[in-house]
Amino acid sequence: MKTNLLINNKSVQGNADAFDVINPFNSEIIASIAQSSTDQVNEAVSSAKHAFPKWSRTSPGERSGLLLKLADEIEKNAEEIAKLESLNTGKPYHLALNDEIPGIADTFRYYGGICRNLPGYAAGEYMTGFTSMIRRDPIGVVASIAPWNYPLMMAAWKIAPAVAAGNTMVLKPSEQTPLSTLYVAELIAGIFPEGVINIVHGVGETVGSSLINHPDVNMISLTGDIATGTKVLDAASKSIKKTHLELGGKAPVIVFDDADINDVVEGVRAFGYYNAGQDCTAACRIFADKKVYEKIVADLTSAVSTIGLANQEDDKNEIPPLITKEHFNRVSNFVESAKSLKHVEITTGGQGIGDKGNFYSPTVIAGANHDDEIVQKEVFGPVVSVTPFSNVDDAVNWANDSKYGLASSIWTNNLTKGMNTASRLQYGCTWVNTHFMLTSEMPHGGVKSSGYGKDLSPYALEDYTNIRHVMVKID
Repeated sequence: MKTNLLINNKSVQGNADAFDVINPFNSEIIASIAQSSTDQVNEAVSSAKHAFPKWSRTSPGERSGLLLKLADEIEKNAEEIAKLESLNTGKPYHLALNDEIPGIADTFRYYGGICRNLPGYAAGEYMTGFTSMIRRDPIGVVASIAPWNYPLMMAAWKIAPAVAAGNTMVLKPSEQTPLSTLYVAELIAGIFPEGVINIVHGVGETVGSSLINHPDVNMISLTGDIATGTKVLDAASKSIKKTHLELGGKAPVIVFDDADINDVVEGVRAFGYYNAGQDCTAACRIFADKKVYEKIVADLTSAVSTIGLANQEDDKNEIPPLITKEHFNRVSNFVESAKSLKHVEITTGGQGIGDKGNFYSPTVIAGANHDDEIVQKEVFGPVVSVTPFSNVDDAVNWANDSKYGLASSIWTNNLTKGMNTASRLQYGCTWVNTHFMLTSEMPHGGVKSSGYGKDLSPYALEDYTNIRHVMVKID
């Protein structure tokens, strides 16, 4: 098991106190990994700063070749990486291997391709005697902080566009789920030049704070919660660093009476509970037309009650446990609070499973009002609420009545109705008759308190560059 940091392409052990990494499936300690000291964070940033001038001047073709090599190496080591991801997060191994590893490799391949032809606005003579052109140049040293819900996937979303654009970086994976990223660190060291990609380890209060407040960091990229995002903005404001933030979501699902109910139920069963709902885009709050509300509740309750979890046979599991006991208690408290409301009914789930691990039963909450806590706040667990509506204006207003603005979906057999409703929603992504579908070519990111900046797509590559105007006198 790889437990060392990566600083200037050297595999080194952390110099600070060790942090226990727990298996959420059985609550056992997997490893105790030494954290980075402040000096090691400084060394990692210094290494990235030293590497930047040369790396930023490499050709897109050179950067592309290295990203493609990393994608190949990840695929060659797919089974080992998936085992570590499964061990560390509790995810079913078959899902880590078949769902996530291909997406991770594709992220590196996509940016390995598109970085070779980053477009810009036209050059031309906009003033007599002068030619103007737009450059998109790398920013410098990027400090990236990845979350625990998709450890290596989120690391790929941050590494690939940043280095493809010519930046160097220091990445801190979540201290709860560092194993897959630390494994890939060794692959990175065998491919990229010294200092281009550095990986540190530790808790946010020490390692994360030292990283985002470092004076030689030029940009901070975070996927996390709003509280952490606020700390990043505070740190960035002191030296005017560029920021890239994805800060969670509470995805509404608007179901019209002409929707295919079987498709809705199948979609929410899959994408409301995938990864135990520990996903910012989870289809977690349904607004259903009153004409189909009762059928939605009945059919969804039946479908959700069959979701497999907590089985010793990996292929029988569809979702993992919750990441920590603390997070388990947080999800449980949300549901217990909802249970106390007279208008709410828990139609399935609503309790933990077993004595070991952090398993929480997939839960459906019927009858919740749009302003109830369970509908307004991000539970980040296997919990979906269902609320009836009478007219589309109510559904749209309730969907938009949230501080979050990451993802949403609309279900209807009337495409005109779907497109019209989509145009009214205040979300970074709206799916029609599906949910959760992501592709490297299309952007992922939010509005409002869900943050700003885009992961995936050419827009992420643009986020990791500065726009510059160069003017040449020609007369």
